[in-house]
Amino acid sequence: MDYFIKTPAQADTLAATLQTIPVPSTDVDRPQALLDRCPAAAETPLVSVPGFAARAAVAEVHVKDERDRMGLGSFKALGAAYVIAHDAEAGKARGRTYVTASAGNHGLSVAAGAKAFGAQAVIFLAQTVPEGFANRLRALGAEVRRHGAIYEESMAGAAKAAEENGWTLLSDSSWPGYTERPHRLMEGYLVLMQEAIDQMPEPPSHIFLQAGVGGLAAACAALARQAWGNAPRIIVVEPEAAPALFASVAAGTPQITSGPESAMGRLDCKEPSLIALRGLARDADIFMTISEAEGEAGAAACADAGLPSTPSGAAGAAGLLAARGEPAFGLADTSRVLVVLSEATGE
Repeated sequence: MDYFIKTPAQADTLAATLQTIPVPSTDVDRPQALLDRCPAAAETPLVSVPGFAARAAVAEVHVKDERDRMGLGSFKALGAAYVIAHDAEAGKARGRTYVTASAGNHGLSVAAGAKAFGAQAVIFLAQTVPEGFANRLRALGAEVRRHGAIYEESMAGAAKAAEENGWTLLSDSSWPGYTERPHRLMEGYLVLMQEAIDQMPEPPSHIFLQAGVGGLAAACAALARQAWGNAPRIIVVEPEAAPALFASVAAGTPQITSGPESAMGRLDCKEPSLIALRGLARDADIFMTISEAEGEAGAAACADAGLPSTPSGAAGAAGLLAARGEPAFGLADTSRVLVVLSEATGE
């Protein structure tokens, strides 16, 4: 484990560097209004896990369980499908082709949204993504194309295909000149955080949020700050093999990182979403990385608690366990911790 406490200077530097990039939305009413009309959009549970709390040496651990969100097995169901639903409401989805790259569940959301609204989906996957996941995409009617060794290379392939074919690029990341759709996509993630805010018996003292490109973490952090102010300490957890946000905040400018393939594959993203980076530089308190062994330990602890997930899905919980005993995190036997279990175990 490695970590640092963000300084005001780091936040100010990134705010200046990214001043043309929008901050994350906190308008939860817009995605909620659309999702309220979807029969599959049931609220997911918030589970108190005393055994995990004892293991982490804190008073309470509350787990927002996203493993069965809309039958897709991940919080990502709230993202791309919401963007496509928004297009459909404006009469702009049917017959359209949406193209993206995916390290995991984002592709499922694109495929499911396209299928639901009469559109097509083309999903670019890096060679490291399991074939079992590719078959899940095909089962939803998506065309799957393999491109590149890592997520960033598959995204470059998707962007090129969008330009050459007149398709609509629907990425869960953002970069200069590409912010509108990922900004709306992140807005969909607000729904899970609003549910957690309503479900929590009292505000948490700590929130551990796993991050790949950072969309989930940034959306949740922004709404948490709106609801609870500065009270919770917000910690962003990344694999040490892919410390895109960690390195960018530390440097005060967006960084492209490098590292080996991580077993936390859904988080194995070497470059941050700029919307997420701007939001987290403002809203998060601590940035940390965890080792592969710590990621596996977090998944095992969740399984022991009756909440099996992947090392990616359980990375926030893994961060909590790794932080135990580190004074900088301020964890104590009175702490109330919120984590998100972001995906089910199936590939």
